[in-house]
Amino acid sequence: MELAAVAATLRRRANPRILMASLLSFHCRQGCRRLGVRFLCSDGHAFVSQPPRPPPSERAAESFHTRKVLGTFREDFEVGSRIISIETGKIARFANGSVVINMGDTNVLSTVASARGDGARDFLPLTVDYQEKQYAQGVIPTTFMRREGAPKERELLCGRLIDRPIRPLFPSGFYHEVQVMVSVLSSDGKQDPDVMAANATSAALMLSDIPWNGPIGVIRVGRIDGKFIFNPTMDELSLSDLNLVYACTTDRTLMIDVQAREISEKDLEAGLKLAHLEAVKYIEPQIRLAEKAGKQKKEYKLSMISDGTLQKIRNFAEAPIKVVFTDSAYGKFERGEALDKITQTVKAKLEEECDEESLKVLPKAIDTVRKQIIRRRIIDEGLRVDGRKLDEVRPLYCESGTYPILHGSSLFSRGDTQVLCTVTLGAPGDAQRLDSIVGPPTKRFMLHYSFPPFSINEVGKRGGLNRREVGHGTLAEKALLAVLPPEADFPYTVRVNSEVMASDGSTSMATVCGGSMALMDAGIPVRVHVAGVSVGLVSDVDPSTGRIVNYRILTDILGLEDHLGDMDFKIAGTRKGITAIQLDIKPAGIPLDIICECLKPAQKGRNQILDRMEEEISAPRTLGDGSTPRLATLKFAADSLRRSIGFLITQRKRIEQETGARVSVNDGAVTIVAKNQSIMQKAQEKISFLIGGEIEVGGIYKGVVSSIKEYGAFVEFNGGQQGLLHISELSHETVSRVSDILSVGQELSLMCIGQDVRGNIKLSLKATIPKQDSLNDNLDGQASVVPANQAVNVWASPSLENTTCMENLGSLNDVQDESNELQSATCSSPAVVIRSAAECDAQDLASGKHVTTKRRKLSRSSPRPYNASLPCEDVGESPKNRDDVSLKKKRRQTKKEKEMDAFSGTKQKSDSTLKTVSLAYDVDEKPKPTIRADSLKLGDTVTAKVYQIRAHGLVLELNGGIRGMFKFEVNGRRDFEVGKELLVRCSSFSSKGIPVFSLLKDE
Repeated sequence: MELAAVAATLRRRANPRILMASLLSFHCRQGCRRLGVRFLCSDGHAFVSQPPRPPPSERAAESFHTRKVLGTFREDFEVGSRIISIETGKIARFANGSVVINMGDTNVLSTVASARGDGARDFLPLTVDYQEKQYAQGVIPTTFMRREGAPKERELLCGRLIDRPIRPLFPSGFYHEVQVMVSVLSSDGKQDPDVMAANATSAALMLSDIPWNGPIGVIRVGRIDGKFIFNPTMDELSLSDLNLVYACTTDRTLMIDVQAREISEKDLEAGLKLAHLEAVKYIEPQIRLAEKAGKQKKEYKLSMISDGTLQKIRNFAEAPIKVVFTDSAYGKFERGEALDKITQTVKAKLEEECDEESLKVLPKAIDTVRKQIIRRRIIDEGLRVDGRKLDEVRPLYCESGTYPILHGSSLFSRGDTQVLCTVTLGAPGDAQRLDSIVGPPTKRFMLHYSFPPFSINEVGKRGGLNRREVGHGTLAEKALLAVLPPEADFPYTVRVNSEVMASDGSTSMATVCGGSMALMDAGIPVRVHVAGVSVGLVSDVDPSTGRIVNYRILTDILGLEDHLGDMDFKIAGTRKGITAIQLDIKPAGIPLDIICECLKPAQKGRNQILDRMEEEISAPRTLGDGSTPRLATLKFAADSLRRSIGFLITQRKRIEQETGARVSVNDGAVTIVAKNQSIMQKAQEKISFLIGGEIEVGGIYKGVVSSIKEYGAFVEFNGGQQGLLHISELSHETVSRVSDILSVGQELSLMCIGQDVRGNIKLSLKATIPKQDSLNDNLDGQASVVPANQAVNVWASPSLENTTCMENLGSLNDVQDESNELQSATCSSPAVVIRSAAECDAQDLASGKHVTTKRRKLSRSSPRPYNASLPCEDVGESPKNRDDVSLKKKRRQTKKEKEMDAFSGTKQKSDSTLKTVSLAYDVDEKPKPTIRADSLKLGDTVTAKVYQIRAHGLVLELNGGIRGMFKFEVNGRRDFEVGKELLVRCSSFSSKGIPVFSLLKDE
């Protein structure tokens, strides 16, 4: 269709009457060239033709030459019920060796490269860089630049996990720079990529031309309910009591890393043997892949000392070195100084002979001679450098509470190795946030290990994260984590700092011992002590076969024995079992049987150290003694916390600055950490004021006056809730104006005395102030206070929610001139003091007023609280006051019946629950049905009692405690008596919900 359209267009353009032929030819050829067609013009006509297509065979050949074909090689195998694949040739083809390993949806790339220098150095500059970028889990980094920054602790630890098993397999004398770079390409969060990265690195080294005596197999082993699991998922690992990472060749062990919950030596030995059988399954696929795609190993220059040079230097230095290193009187630095003098003496002799070749390798040769002398003495004579036996532990020194001002501290020394450990406790919000693609998001227990240069009398500078410091600190952290209490029982965040003060071997195990004592000194309820010891090995190898023919196991090795020996086997645990292990070796593998044999002397040495630690401190100190911070977790009702959580978060910094406490909000609870109890109390008060809680009648609360009215003040308290403080509740004395006592913003301690029918909370200031004794001068020996043996009963009206609020009655428009009087007369307090008749008479006599000795018959109406705002004579004549004497004797119902009487038929209209105590009726009396405010309707006929007679009407009281009003009619009846019962009908309600009644019948 497109070709036909072009042809039609060209025909129109070819008309000689419209365009010139030359212009037609130019434009058409240009357009056809772009379309890939041919243009022909003849006799005023234009033709378009398409060139013939090549045959399919030629098109296939052309496509083959323009398409990139990647030659990939892949090996699939199964380990521990997991399908694993290793692949090369698709990614990172320019690297010396590159492999992508896959398990599930987790893919890890490992690449290796080697420098082309001459390797003129005396060590192997091997670098392993492991990186987990956030794209692997589909997340953008949360940093400011939205990029990954410096290596995190986990990345450094994974790099060490790869480095430790591959380093011993490089040939002796190979000192060329080698770099391993590992990147996690994708992660499903189920498998930890570290073990996969180690196996991928082994396969990449096998494919490269770098000389390396591999391959190796690395596997992770867990144990759930006594059953070992290979390559466990992260969920399975969280349930496991063992996390074992094991690396090996076909017949020898290269690396062990263990975190356990007090696993026995016997169970650990069984786990190691099973792990070896599974780990070797990684080796054969790597060999097959190297046969398909591997490079031929190149010849690299090896920096070796010739036999003649080594023998010449041995003749000069062997005798003086043997004298120094067989004398136990020499210390660490004395031996070092003596060795330096020997080196200078040999150097002077070589300079006299102008032996430049020997001078170049002199330090390395001296070290080799020293190593041979010390190792031969240990194997042949069983004697160590410092004169100890092979299984002997150095002298110990333990001290707890070294610095009492700290939360916890200890000093631990083993020989010349000395470590100071401190403990700092914090709130749960102080936990370290982990930004890892696997594992938990936070860590509440941290151990930070520091190795300053002064600990070995050297000069250096302190930098950032150090791989060695991170590794040693993590090992000690694993060892102590097994004995920490669960987070539910101990919510503190714990940080242990280990400062190495002097180093002569195994500072990481000294950190375990010192850290355990510091935890107990801080009052942390750890179950038992944890101790650690380092075990070494010195072996004699047959040069022809490479097999170990003789060996010695050393307990508690020195720094020199670590340097000259074959392994550093760090084992930490309790008396019950092992909690952490780290094995590093120098030769190309050690038989597993020898490693398992080391567990027994390690247990013996560990128990010796535990005995000394328990002599110093055997149980945790009491939490809260000394400088240990206080921690409190405040839990509030869900609605209260939801209402104030935003405000609390914004005010958290201000509370911390004002009180000195640390506040954190997490999982619906507020946690406070304070240095002492006074700071804790201040913080609790401020938080309780912001959030509030369950309101109880009779409870004391702190509030702030928010506004002042003529009839009282509104107070904000308990998390922003409003309460009414009536003028009658300000003082025991008469108060004419609220502003004389209160001001806006003033802080008060108030008592909650109830709640009105509309849900408004009533507060009282005078209830928190003791009443003055004013009767001592007027009465002879008669006290006006309640006797000491008589309890003061604070109670609330049974119909608490139906009581009429003072503010509501005080605003009645129908009672115009008597509004202020009506406010005072109709005030009711849900919390009152029950007084005896004698006390009321005594109060009346003190006021100089007549007391009626003859009292009326007790009324059966519902009891009402004492109204402190009424004059004393009104109290004496009111039916309510007459009922108080008998009601005090009639409280015989059970607690459940009291609560039913108090809250029967009422509707809660507040977020907070008011706890009240109700009065009961006598057994002989049958109470009338109570009337609820929410059930009273227009037209309802009820019986009411005259509560007060006013100038313009009556104040009526119903059986349920509801108060309403009746307005006098013009020329109507006015001969009413207080306490007289009337039959009335609800005719209307005021603007504030107060019922207005009309009279039906007189009684």
